[in-house]
Amino acid sequence: MRALARRALSFRRATAPASGFAADVLSGLSAGVKRLPPKYFYDQTGSDLFEQITRLPEYYPTRCEIGILQAHARDLAAMLPPAAVLIEFGSGSSAKTRIVLTAVPSIAAYVPVDISAAFLQQQVGRLQREYPHVAMLAVAADFTRSFALPPRTRAMPRVGFFPGSTIGNFEPHEAATFLRQAGRILGSDATLIVGVDLVKDVQMLQRAYNDSQGVTARFNLNLLARINRELGADFDLAAFEHHAFYNPERSRIEMHLISLKRQRVRIGDALVDFRAGETIHTENSYKYSVDSFLALARGAGWSSATVWTDAERMFSVHVLVFGGTSGSFTS
Repeated sequence: MRALARRALSFRRATAPASGFAADVLSGLSAGVKRLPPKYFYDQTGSDLFEQITRLPEYYPTRCEIGILQAHARDLAAMLPPAAVLIEFGSGSSAKTRIVLTAVPSIAAYVPVDISAAFLQQQVGRLQREYPHVAMLAVAADFTRSFALPPRTRAMPRVGFFPGSTIGNFEPHEAATFLRQAGRILGSDATLIVGVDLVKDVQMLQRAYNDSQGVTARFNLNLLARINRELGADFDLAAFEHHAFYNPERSRIEMHLISLKRQRVRIGDALVDFRAGETIHTENSYKYSVDSFLALARGAGWSSATVWTDAERMFSVHVLVFGGTSGSFTS
């Protein structure tokens, strides 16, 4: 059994996920309001820093989501089809993946899809040792774009997994586009498990993205360090400062990098000018109510099988079905 499982471990790269990095950076920094796509946070250094963030005392989402998944593991197991393939959009911390794989031992294959190939290989290698009966079929790809699933999963029931409130990093119309695309990839009657952060006390939100140890600031600034490393840029990281705040009109946390002075940055052959106080908008994190997220999901073709929240209703885990009728809500 173990020998067969080891042979089931595979790793494939979709159309080069980093191929658009330079174009996206130059396009974003030449816009009227400078911005960078948050998907580029997650090189190896960024992925490691984010793992540190999830363990910070101020950062509640990971603790809440893990608690919800643990509390409802048996319920989840009863809802998922046997011999399914678990497809994770964005392979971050494997702690949540372990909860699902342990709760549902009938899962036959695991397909993590992530833009960071090095981080992906590291995570999958560890999981294969712990779950030798599960075929590990890693795909290095940008999950926000169309990608092909491994051929051997075509006849298997499909369960999507999108934890971590990553759905909140999309603009609402982009989130709807992602959900529609996930439906096309997973297919009719597929299940999708989604973690969604909820609207809550503003001070709690502010602290979560401005931690006292400065890890989130290093995570944000690493995006500039990555551009230096990979695109031959000359950003002076000391000349930029992390800034995160809650925008109540849009119900979102915004993360920015503020230029502390007037400066010019070279990126390859291009030059980008910054005014003192000008920002680079690096990420949004939208906060939903249960009802507002369900409305978004319904508009993208998904119905609710159930919704679970923690006791304080800070975070929610939605189990959606592509098509069908809505189910229950529990805390």
